[in-house]
Amino acid sequence: MDLTLTSSRLVTPGGVVVGTVVVDAGRIIDVAALGDPLPPARESVDVGDLTVLPGLVDSHVHVNEPGRTEWEGFATATRAAAVGGVTTSVDMPLNCLPPPTDRRALAAKRLGARDQAFVDVAFWGGAVPENADALEGLHQDGVRGVKAFLCDSGVPEFGCVHPSEVTVLMQRVAALGSRLIVHAEDPDVCEGAAAAQAGADPRRHATWLASRPAEAEVAAVTALVEGCRATGARVHVLHLSAADAGEVVAAAKAEGLPISAETCPHYLTLHAEDVPDGATDHKCAPPIRDAANADRLWDLLADGVIDAVVSDHSPCPPEDKALDTGDFLAAWGGIASLQLGLPLLHTAAIRRGHDLTDLVRWMGTGPAGIAGFDDVGILAPGAAGHLVVFDPLAHWRVRGEALQHRHPTTPYEGRDVVGRVVTTYLAGVAVVVDGRPVGEPRGVLRP
Repeated sequence: MDLTLTSSRLVTPGGVVVGTVVVDAGRIIDVAALGDPLPPARESVDVGDLTVLPGLVDSHVHVNEPGRTEWEGFATATRAAAVGGVTTSVDMPLNCLPPPTDRRALAAKRLGARDQAFVDVAFWGGAVPENADALEGLHQDGVRGVKAFLCDSGVPEFGCVHPSEVTVLMQRVAALGSRLIVHAEDPDVCEGAAAAQAGADPRRHATWLASRPAEAEVAAVTALVEGCRATGARVHVLHLSAADAGEVVAAAKAEGLPISAETCPHYLTLHAEDVPDGATDHKCAPPIRDAANADRLWDLLADGVIDAVVSDHSPCPPEDKALDTGDFLAAWGGIASLQLGLPLLHTAAIRRGHDLTDLVRWMGTGPAGIAGFDDVGILAPGAAGHLVVFDPLAHWRVRGEALQHRHPTTPYEGRDVVGRVVTTYLAGVAVVVDGRPVGEPRGVLRP
């Protein structure tokens, strides 16, 4: 065998057990119980009481290569993923140039990732008003589904589909057997709310928050549910921030509709009332809401209404965050947290009585299922030999300058967290040792 990895805390689908993970030819061959005979291996490691997790899956990552590589590239993003315990990343179609809304652009995207990826990478395609005829080609070329915006995407090259038109798109997606993933905010609600904020102080997060109210998410998710009911299309709600919209998802799931939803660490761990004036490193879309809303999101997550926690890693150069003026309305909306998701969620979750089996479900099997993978995010025979050695007792402080992604701007600067990735294995080979990336890129491009 290539690797045996022994721990007193293996996080498996059946719970936390003592045992050894056996990896050969990139796959988990066995999860052996304590005392079982072990085969000889080229590398045998016993990590004692450190925890072994399956490599995590982040199905919502914006890597802006090609075209805006100065925002984030595959080399920097996938190094950050590996250090954060993420071994499978699914790339979003927004913010690269050209966006992968046709086969040719997707091929350019894949070419940019090839030979640079420190973890495995898959891709979402883009669904925009003018590319209906391109969706089948994208599906044939292996995208995990297609993404649409129901409101302004923030960039001119990626147009939005109005909620009144989304059912037609869902019919096409259903016919392909694909999945539609959606930035769900209603543009008409947002437009009215933004107009009502004319003259308000742009340095206050409350101004930005009021311009993107929960009602916008509720209206958009309601339109998706109606389309899902009419077409049977599989639909996924991206970065759910409003718990009221989560209740709409809950009702749709109770009805048996094929809908899923995700949220992000920033909606669970940051609160609108704590955002200082001018702190535009906190700007994202949808916006960070209040602590009471975050509590409800945690409940929806615990109840299985929210299926996954993913980063929505959306970086940009510091100057585009309007850090000098503190203008929330002018700043780019996005939080770069690809490397931080596991420690952030672990710190908050243990305080709420959750454990690492919950985290693996939310950050492993959940996002893997959304992306259509059954062989990652799980510690079981037959799965990919992607493993993470995690120290759940390590205390440390976030410093942006120490992160691996391209730009250091982070709303978590100075935050104390508990839990650190010690070693990350990709297909049985260590790509992070003592919290630092090692070796050459070994990631593969997943169809």
